[in-house]
Amino acid sequence: MTAPNRPASLTWLPHFIALALVWGSSFLFIKVAVAEVPPAYVALFRVALGALTLLAIIAFTSHRLPRGWGLWGHLAIVAFIGNVIPFALFAYGEQEVSSGIAGIWNATTPLTMMPVMLLFFRSEKLTRPKVIGLFTGFAGVLVVLGVWQGIGAGTLAGHLLCFGAATSYAFAGPYMRQHLTGRDISGVSLATGQIVMATVELAVLAPLMAGSPPPVSSLSWQVLAALVALGAFGTGIAFVLNYHVIRIVGISTMATVTYLMPIVAVTMGFLVLGERLAWYQPLGALIVLSGVAISQDIPSRLLARFRARPEQALAQ
Repeated sequence: MTAPNRPASLTWLPHFIALALVWGSSFLFIKVAVAEVPPAYVALFRVALGALTLLAIIAFTSHRLPRGWGLWGHLAIVAFIGNVIPFALFAYGEQEVSSGIAGIWNATTPLTMMPVMLLFFRSEKLTRPKVIGLFTGFAGVLVVLGVWQGIGAGTLAGHLLCFGAATSYAFAGPYMRQHLTGRDISGVSLATGQIVMATVELAVLAPLMAGSPPPVSSLSWQVLAALVALGAFGTGIAFVLNYHVIRIVGISTMATVTYLMPIVAVTMGFLVLGERLAWYQPLGALIVLSGVAISQDIPSRLLARFRARPEQALAQ
């Protein structure tokens, strides 16, 4: 049974799970692709295929492209900080670290978002749970790195590149909330405009960063399949799933996909690529996710709900 005002799980939960699987698997596809394609072009092919997918969706639905130079200007900024920078940094980073580690670093985004919102957007207030969550998450990062023995796996540069990608996402979220949300335009239209702008930006930057692209005929079928999956699903269809879940249950529930993505990334890396993790890396990931939960005051809210309605809390 569902509560009277609670959306039925079947209207959003399958999309939520699919999104976690698609985004969590993206780190595997990146790892496969960078074996033969320069990272800048992995990012470019990703957004280009994603843009084509979203444009096809718009062509066969009632959605329209965004209108107005001001809106396209904001979309260009969001595309740069929310797609161009993180997609390129994760691709460069995965030349130095495993796909599972990259997925773990992605989970730090909610923690990096908090100081960003405090310092740059001034849209958050510092509370005790947020401070505890930040310190807990920072401790988890140190455990993931294995700082007591130097850098346990991968290179410091690779770890920093992945952390920089997560931090870039942290800037994109508040900027979108401040300049794009609340507009009378569908999420699919905004997503299409954003990915189209990211494609234009990377079409200019990729040749400057990596020279000429590799001939498609020189790429193995595994790399081609990884690029298609990364672009069409991880960047195209994923946005449609994302906005579907937000529309039904809100952004707070949608944000919890962060908890599942590292699990998917680590599992896929182990099963497909045979990646191995040191004992402290999954432990550090759990500490990071605990910090995220504490910073969002999830334990206190669950406890309060359980005390108020223990039967309902158990049913959930």
